[in-house]
Amino acid sequence: MDDEKQEAQETGASPNAAELPSASDNPRFPIVGIGASAGGLGAFEAFFRAMPNGGEAGLAFVLVQHLAPDHKSMLADFIQRYTRMRVLEVEDGMTVEPNCTYIIPPNHDMALLDGALHLLEPSAPRGMRLPIDFFFRSLAQDQHERAIGVILSGTGSDGTLGVRAIKGEGGMVMAQNPESTEYDGMPRNAAATGLVDFILPPAEMPAQLLAYVAQALGTLPRPPAPPSAKAESTLQKIFVVLRVQTGHDFSQYKQNTIVRRVERRMAVNQIERLDDYLRLLQQDLREVEALFRDLLIGVTSFFRDAAAFDALRETAIPKLFAGKLLGSTVRIWVPGCSTGEEAYSLAILLQEHLQAVKQFFKIQVFATDIDRQAIDHARTGVYPASIAADVSPERLAQFFTLEGDGGVYRVQKTIRDLLIFSEQDAIKDPPFSRVDLISCRNLLIYMGAELQKKVVTLFHYALNPGGMLFLGTSETVGEYTDLFSTVDRQAKLFARRDDIAVSLATGRAPLERLAARMAEDETGRHPGMRNDRGKSPLRELTERKLLDQYAPPAVLVNDRGEILYVHGHTGKYLEPAPGEAALNLLSMAREGLRRPLTAALQRAVMQKETVREPGLPVGSGDDCTSINLTVQPLPVGPPSDAARLFLVIFEEAPRPEPGRPEEGTADGNVALPAAEGIADIVRLRQELRAKEEHLQAANEELETTNEELKSSNEEMQSVNEELRSTNEELETAKEELQSVNEELATVNAELQQKVADLSRANNDMNNLLAGTGIGTIFVDHQLRILRFTPAVTQVINLILTDVGRPVGHIVSNLVGYDRLEDDVQAVLRDLIPREAGVQTKAGARFVLRIRPYRTLDNVIEGAVITFVDLAQAKPGGGPA
Repeated sequence: MDDEKQEAQETGASPNAAELPSASDNPRFPIVGIGASAGGLGAFEAFFRAMPNGGEAGLAFVLVQHLAPDHKSMLADFIQRYTRMRVLEVEDGMTVEPNCTYIIPPNHDMALLDGALHLLEPSAPRGMRLPIDFFFRSLAQDQHERAIGVILSGTGSDGTLGVRAIKGEGGMVMAQNPESTEYDGMPRNAAATGLVDFILPPAEMPAQLLAYVAQALGTLPRPPAPPSAKAESTLQKIFVVLRVQTGHDFSQYKQNTIVRRVERRMAVNQIERLDDYLRLLQQDLREVEALFRDLLIGVTSFFRDAAAFDALRETAIPKLFAGKLLGSTVRIWVPGCSTGEEAYSLAILLQEHLQAVKQFFKIQVFATDIDRQAIDHARTGVYPASIAADVSPERLAQFFTLEGDGGVYRVQKTIRDLLIFSEQDAIKDPPFSRVDLISCRNLLIYMGAELQKKVVTLFHYALNPGGMLFLGTSETVGEYTDLFSTVDRQAKLFARRDDIAVSLATGRAPLERLAARMAEDETGRHPGMRNDRGKSPLRELTERKLLDQYAPPAVLVNDRGEILYVHGHTGKYLEPAPGEAALNLLSMAREGLRRPLTAALQRAVMQKETVREPGLPVGSGDDCTSINLTVQPLPVGPPSDAARLFLVIFEEAPRPEPGRPEEGTADGNVALPAAEGIADIVRLRQELRAKEEHLQAANEELETTNEELKSSNEEMQSVNEELRSTNEELETAKEELQSVNEELATVNAELQQKVADLSRANNDMNNLLAGTGIGTIFVDHQLRILRFTPAVTQVINLILTDVGRPVGHIVSNLVGYDRLEDDVQAVLRDLIPREAGVQTKAGARFVLRIRPYRTLDNVIEGAVITFVDLAQAKPGGGPA
C-alpha cells in the first residue's frame, strides 16, 4: 500500500484521494494559513516583522482576511514593507511556491487543491461567510501534516472548524493570545477547542513556528522504516504511562498513527530523542493529557460525507422503524462521538423521518467517547456559527437557535432530548445492547487488526437481528462477512447477519436447536413445551429414540462442505484425513465416495434441489459396502440472508437375497448316517444347542448392558448439552445485565447533569426575580399561586404556605381595586395583556401588569402578575 492510501486510511480521508493527480505534484514544503479579520493589520505587521531573514525560510504563507466585497485590499502592499518574500494577490489557479506570501482577493472564497489556489464565488450571504474555515479545511485535506494554521485578531468564530480539521490531519495550530488582540473572538474560540498548540503574541510566533518546522517537517518525506528494538520498547513504555494516567490502552492502535502523533508532540516540545520525551511524560502530567488529546483527535462535522448520510436517510432509517409497534423505542449507539456533531446529525435525520411519516416512536441516541472534554462540549450542544457551511439553512432554522449576537448556534431542546452523552470506552466497557443502528465512523481506521476484530464482533453482539452498522468512507467489516452483510457498499452500510449457519459455526446451537427452531416456526410453539392438553414430553423422547435407532447416519454441512453437525455413526463412510485436522466432508470421504460426493454436493448447491446417487461402492476388497447417497438442501431462514445448509444422508443399499444351498439329494431324500453314529450325533447336537442357548443368553445380556450404557451416555450428553446451554444463557444474561447497568449509569450521569443545570437555572431565576425588586406572582389556570417574589408582599399579604392557594383568597393591601381575579381570567381567556394603576393603603403607587405565562413550546400554562413600584421606576429613585 502506497503512502497516500495508507495516509488516507489512517486519517479517514476518502481512498479516492490517492487516485487524484500524483502527490509528487504537491508542494513538499509546509504551507502556513493565517486568518484574521479586517482589524488584524497590527497582528500581521508584528508577525512579519519578527520573521527571520525576511521570511525566506522555505515556507509559503497564505493570508485570509475578512474583507468587504467592494473593498480594494491594500494588504499586499502593507505586508511587502516587512518581508523580502514575494507578496502576491491570488489569481485563480495560482501554484503555491516557497518563500512567497499569497493574499486572498475581496469577495472570494479560496481553496487549496494539489498545491494550487482556486478562487470561488461566495455561496453564503454577506455576514455569514467563513473564508478562514473554508481555506483551512482545504489546506488540511491537501497538505495533511504539512498544514499549519495561525489564528490572529478577529471577531466571531471563523477558523474554529478549520483548526479541528488541521489537527485531525496531524498539522499544527497557533493562536494569538487574547491579551494582545484588538478583537479576541476568533483566538478565544479557537483556544476553547483545546486543540491549539501555541498561544503566543504575534511577535513570538515566527521563532516557534520555524523551530517546529525544522524538527517536525524538515526531513519530509521520510521513507517508511520499522522502528528499532529500543524505540519499540520506549514506545511500549509510553503506552504504559498513558494507561496508568488516563486508564486507556493505545498499544493495539495502528502504530504509524501513534508514532506520527508522538513525533508531533516531540516537535512541539522541541525534544529530539524518544527517551527524553518518555521522561517528560513521566514528570509532567499536563503533557500526558496533551498527548492523550492529540491521539483522540478525529475529523468530524455535521453531516460529514453528505452522500453517505443521504444513503443512510433513504435506505437505513426507514428500515429501523419497519415492523416496530407505534410508541416503541428505536435505539442508536454512536461510539467515538467526539464533540457530538455526528450524533446530532443522526438525531436530526431521525426527527425528520418521524415528521415525514407522522407517527410516534421513542428515540434514544447513546453517544459515547473516551474524551471527557469532548463529551462535555457535546452535552452543551453549542457550536460556532461556521457550522452553516455543513448544515443547510432549512435545518439551521428548524433545529438550531442562533445565540451570542450571531456567534454560536445552540441545538434546540427537541433534538437535544433525544441524545444521552456518556464517557465510555467501547473497547473495555460493557457495550449497549439491543440497538437498532450503530454509527461508528472513522474509528476502526486507527485500530490494529486484533482490536478491529474485537470491536466488530462486539458490534454484532450489540445490534438487534437485522440491525444496521454505519462506518466511515475508508472502513469496512473486512473478513467478517459471516457477521455482516453489505447493504450499501459505497455508503458503508452493513446489516447484522443472524442466520443459523453463523450460530452453528460459532458453536452456539446444536442440531436439536435447529430442529426446535424449525418446529417452532411451523407450529408457533416450542416442541419442548407441553401442549394445550397438558401432554408430557414422552412422545418427543420416544421419537428421538426411534430417530437414533433407525434413522440413517447423516451429516449437516454448508455450501463449502464444512461439517456443522454429525448424526449417527459415520465411520464406514468418513475418516480423518492425514495432515492438519479439518472438519471438511469432502476431504474426510472414504475411498470410492469422494468424487461422487463432491459432484452431488455441487449439483445440490447449483440446482438447489435434492440429489440422489444409488449403489455407490465404499471401501475396497472384503470391506467394500454399497450405499445410497442423498444430498438434500435444508431451507432455514430467508434465502437472501441465510447461508445455505445441506443434509448428507448415508444409507446402506439392500443386499440381494442369497440362493438356498442344496440340503438333500436330487430326489429330496436326506442321506442318513450309519446307525452306529446316530447316538453320538444326537449327543453333540444337544451339547451344541445348550452352548448356543448359553451364548445367546450372554449375548442378550451384553446387548442389554450395551444398550443401557448407550442410554446413559446419551443422557449424560443431554445433561452436558443442557448445562452448556444454561451456561451460555447465563453468560448472555450477564452481558445483558452489564449493558443495562452501563445504560443506567449513563442515564444517571445525564440526569445528574440535567439536575445540576436545572438547579443552576433555578438559582439564577430566584436571584433575578429577587434582584429586580418587582413584585411578581405566577398563577396557573385555576388561579392557584405557583411562585412569588419577596417584593410582592408589600401589596398582597403572602407567606410561603400560601403557595397552592387561589390568589383571590389572599388579603391584599390595594385600595379601590378588587377585580384582580376577573382580570387574570380575562387574560387567560383572550391572551391579551392588561395593565392598570393601583395604590396600596400605605399610599405606594404601582403599575399592575397581567400577562400570559408561555412555555418554550408556546403553551399557555397560567399567568404572570407583576407590580412595578413607580417610586423606584422614577429616575433618581425619589418619591412619585
